Amino acid sequence: MDQFSFLNAAHTAYFAELYDQYLQFPDSVEPSWRAFFQGFDFGKGLSVVEETETSSENKTIAEPGNGTVVNVPDNVLKEFQVVQLIDGYRTRGHLFTRTNPVRERRKYEPTLDIENFGLEQSDLETEFSAGEILGLGTTSLKNIIQHLKNIYCESIGIEYMYIRKPEEIQWIQQKLNVNENHPQFSKDQKKHILKKLNEAVSFEGFLHTKYVGQKRFSLEGGESLIPALDALIEAAAEKGVKEFVMGMAHRGRLNTLTNIFGKSAKDIFSEFDGKDYEQEVFDGDVKYHLGWTSCRTTDSGKDINLNIAPNPSHLETVGPVVEGIARAKQDGHYLGSPENVLPIIVHGDAAIAGQGVVYETVQMAQLEGYRTEGTIHIVVNNQIGFTTNYLDARSSTYCTDVAKVTLSPVLHVNADDAEAVVHAMLFALDFRMQFGRDVFIDLLGYRKYGHNEGDEPRFTQPKLYKAIAKHDNTRDIYAEKLVKDGIVEKNYVQKLEKDYKDNLEDSLESSRKEETTKITPIMQDEWEGYSYATESDMMETVDTTVDLDELTAVAEKITNLPEDKKFLRKVTKLIAARNKMYFETNKLDWGMAELLAYGTLLKEGHNVRMTGQDVERGTFSHRHAVLKVEESEEEVVLHNQIADEQGHFYIYNSLLSEYGVVGFDYGYAMANPKTLTIWEAQFGDFSNGAQIMLDQYISAAEDKWKLQNGLVMFLPHGYEGQGAEHSSARMERYLQLCAKDNMYVVDVTTPANLFHLLRRQVKVGFRKPLIVFTPKSLLRHSKVISTKEELAEGSFQTVLDDPNADTKKIKTLVFCTGKFYYDLLDRKEKDERDDVALVRLEQLFPIPTSRIKEIINKYENVDDLVWAQEEPRNMGAYSHLLLHLNEMRDFRVCSRKFYGAPAAGSAVRFKRRHERVINSVFDKTIND
Repeated sequence: MDQFSFLNAAHTAYFAELYDQYLQFPDSVEPSWRAFFQGFDFGKGLSVVEETETSSENKTIAEPGNGTVVNVPDNVLKEFQVVQLIDGYRTRGHLFTRTNPVRERRKYEPTLDIENFGLEQSDLETEFSAGEILGLGTTSLKNIIQHLKNIYCESIGIEYMYIRKPEEIQWIQQKLNVNENHPQFSKDQKKHILKKLNEAVSFEGFLHTKYVGQKRFSLEGGESLIPALDALIEAAAEKGVKEFVMGMAHRGRLNTLTNIFGKSAKDIFSEFDGKDYEQEVFDGDVKYHLGWTSCRTTDSGKDINLNIAPNPSHLETVGPVVEGIARAKQDGHYLGSPENVLPIIVHGDAAIAGQGVVYETVQMAQLEGYRTEGTIHIVVNNQIGFTTNYLDARSSTYCTDVAKVTLSPVLHVNADDAEAVVHAMLFALDFRMQFGRDVFIDLLGYRKYGHNEGDEPRFTQPKLYKAIAKHDNTRDIYAEKLVKDGIVEKNYVQKLEKDYKDNLEDSLESSRKEETTKITPIMQDEWEGYSYATESDMMETVDTTVDLDELTAVAEKITNLPEDKKFLRKVTKLIAARNKMYFETNKLDWGMAELLAYGTLLKEGHNVRMTGQDVERGTFSHRHAVLKVEESEEEVVLHNQIADEQGHFYIYNSLLSEYGVVGFDYGYAMANPKTLTIWEAQFGDFSNGAQIMLDQYISAAEDKWKLQNGLVMFLPHGYEGQGAEHSSARMERYLQLCAKDNMYVVDVTTPANLFHLLRRQVKVGFRKPLIVFTPKSLLRHSKVISTKEELAEGSFQTVLDDPNADTKKIKTLVFCTGKFYYDLLDRKEKDERDDVALVRLEQLFPIPTSRIKEIINKYENVDDLVWAQEEPRNMGAYSHLLLHLNEMRDFRVCSRKFYGAPAAGSAVRFKRRHERVINSVFDKTIND
């Protein structure tokens, strides 16, 4: 008698449930059963499940590995096959849905026909215990199939079986079994859905007639987004969500601003009329890029805060910004309940599939430094990107396949089925609130016009647009259904439309009485007490001093390890060296000054956030802000142990991303101006991976959107023979972006100046991005030191004059910046050149013009003015200074020649070129 002989007698429902468990979570099944089921699957796969010679009611299977033959009763085998059918619907049912409103879906093989699972038409009336898995009890195969079709193959298709957590799978399946994944809305709820659909449709129709041919990137074909967002916000508020942070591109944005965020239609019409702005200092942006913040009271009386972030035309760029804003709000206001801030990102189908920043953003979802307790991603799927068909836009089956990176569930929904769309949105919300994870909704609709309203889509998709031209809009489809169901009268929609359009007419008339339009920055509540700054404001001296006793108290805390924990000997030695440099030698290096700057700000109650690749230790091992206990790897952050009442030091090693992480930290700084937010590049050379963030947000956001931001970027920069990709942070690119008062750019050379620079960034009453070209070799340079008195009593110096120059002897006055100063100083001291003065330009923008002129005038006997840089002539700061500083035309320039690459790969060639530049500084007969 074999060990599975009881298969003949036991209840088949048990085997069905056990096999279902095995199919979903093989490791959770007892080993002998797992081997048995593996044998069944193995046999099925090789078509070796055969009838025995002795009985027509039994089949034999062999366990792989040991060859044991097991007789399986035919009724049990059939149960297993039904379970496989159920599993087929769960894993592949989404491929066979009715989710495309305007054309047939692609065909996929194998289908879910019962013959593909070893079942026959004659089995349809047979009752199977496998129905108990679905909550149906023992029932016919026909009923089981209908139940599965209702759940998985109608207006909603769901992908989730790749999730690896049993509790999430079981939660989803239980949720799907409720009313067979169909909504159960009351009459009032259905009327409300129709009302929001009418607003969406009527708004687009009104704009189409009043502003003929103007770009508005209409939502037509995806109008069900509006009732879905409305339902999401109302339901989320009931679950405790207090703030919503949303990012979306241009498609449907104006509709969302008006009908969800409550932006006045009058203001939108003013933007359509192309009026000038109230304030001269802002250039503004097109209407479908602007952000907005509003307070809304839900239908049940709950007050909520809604934010939609401004975005550029660079699709998906806003995604990480939204996540950063949400995290800042969670850290700042909801530390104990971060789920009360809900990020929502609305994507386009072509963009989510094609833009790499989406992957970077999705990868952040569960990381300690970036998680936001789950984002709801909504794809407004037009099935087209500008003119590109979806088959040419991706290799993956779905545009949402990036969701599988984090094993997030995806719901594909027919945008014409308004109730299904709202139902899917509420499902997504419940999942997010339950598990704190991302969820994706693929809203499959169409785009009524071309990419914009002036574009002709029939050039490239004539067949599709012939079908779209005949297709009723979502509101009319839903209204017809409600009339048929007796919920509304025939003229109900006409009245809704008339009332809504009458309001729009009033708003239009009101808007045309005003001559200018106004840009309203988002999140003004977070920015209370901060003002906009001009270039002259940026040049004001700021008090960054610290009481020496306070500085010493901070030093005491960050230079002593906990006595009850054992650290690596090197760590112990490093912290002891810091203690010695402060309390004995009074020679503070770069790392110590940086850590003291953070410590003093924390003690004063400010938070500090720092992220980037390897920032906890520092790429060049100079920071060691996070220490590891040797045996347990417990993390110790001394900066969080300075005082009982202090700010928090958030420091995280980032994922290997520039674009996404800079976007996140920019968003964080946007929502939390009181926190010093820093992103550090591993090498400054890699920061151009975030170039879109630099061009569209960091340099231009205040000009376009009245948006201040105090993000600090640390960019290691300096020519030290490490080749073209580890030498230059591309200083010239940042300087080219500088204009008027849009940001600070610095290249500081002393620990004290870094200390005061970082404190200045927090102490000023405004916020500007701060670009800092930071050193590498200088981190341990014997001359790069400051005293604690210089930290306590000094201030940030935009220019550092030569401290040892005798002005009467100086014939050659050299201006330079950054690490190159120390190379020149070594040569000056070696050659004993007391006729040369070296002046360091510490702030490159805004340029301290008056201070530069003052220093030039001070050296009366100079006949040789020099600008010296280690970068090639077409790089570095030279061209920037030539544009902004008239005096630069009279300077002799010493630099490398013009090159395409920043530096040579050969160490020998690097040294030769570097020496030649240094030689040319001290010998004006050398002319490159």
